Amino acid sequence: MKLMTISEVTKTFNVTTRMLRYYDEIGLLPSTRKQNYAYRVYDESALRRLQQIIALRKLRIPLKKIALIFSDIEQTKIIEIFQETIDELNTEITALQTIRDILNAFITRLNSMVHTHIKLDMLNDADIISVIQTLSLSKIKLKEECSMDDLNKANEILSTLKNVRIIYLPPCTVAASHYFGEDPEENAGKPLEEFVRSIELQKIKPDLRVFGFNNPSPTGNETYGYEFWVTIPDDLDVPSPLQKKYFEGGLYAAHCIKMGDFHEWQLLGQWVMNSSEYEYDAREPFGMNGCLEEHLNAYSYFAGDEKAAQFIQLDLLVPIKAK
Repeated sequence: MKLMTISEVTKTFNVTTRMLRYYDEIGLLPSTRKQNYAYRVYDESALRRLQQIIALRKLRIPLKKIALIFSDIEQTKIIEIFQETIDELNTEITALQTIRDILNAFITRLNSMVHTHIKLDMLNDADIISVIQTLSLSKIKLKEECSMDDLNKANEILSTLKNVRIIYLPPCTVAASHYFGEDPEENAGKPLEEFVRSIELQKIKPDLRVFGFNNPSPTGNETYGYEFWVTIPDDLDVPSPLQKKYFEGGLYAAHCIKMGDFHEWQLLGQWVMNSSEYEYDAREPFGMNGCLEEHLNAYSYFAGDEKAAQFIQLDLLVPIKAK
């Protein structure tokens, strides 16, 4: 049975190495090791599991519920989880139908006034006030049976980002930790976390922020690097092997994800490409072409129980400028 390396899997299934490592970390997709080979490899069973994960994610099943499905030997949970997802979809569909009906009513009223001098003040109309839900679900063609192509098309429509934020990151001084090799995120994160906890940086600087990025990004070879930053006071000394750096900041397109949903990088990149107001602005750090991952709620992470600490949300950040 042929084993696939992590880089072969990323190319075959169009997933990121970061995503695969996270799935391994949470026990969703265990990998194996070959003798005299340092990197992760995946057997036929693992690849089948990955295909199942990808399909379930496209069906909008969260990772935690996917884990429940895989751990349920009797397969009774899957019906309950699918029904919960159907109920959520039905709620969204009902809300969308309401919005569609109101828009149709507006069109009918406007058409009836084309040849009159009556002006409809839509912003003060009572009907529009009743539309209180803003949903990002697009219409999909419902069939009794859906192929994988249908699922992919529906997923593409549903995945189009609707609420990208435009934010400004102010200039700041950071302590940087870099590692190139196996498990770079973990190995870059350890010395930075030890530094923060040793001086209780969250007490010195309660507004501390944590950023990270590939440096360098993975190519054909699965070996790559990762660099972590934590913001620090300008006059704070930084011990070796950490480095003190200055970040110039700038304008970014931001999209929040749950830890593990790194495939949404592609969606954010597509949003920037299609934007009529902004365009990509290449700037440092160039490890990930200027893009950053901000690990959110850094204060709570460091101020809470160290054993239970985990980052559960990230902001994906793409450097932009106005067109």
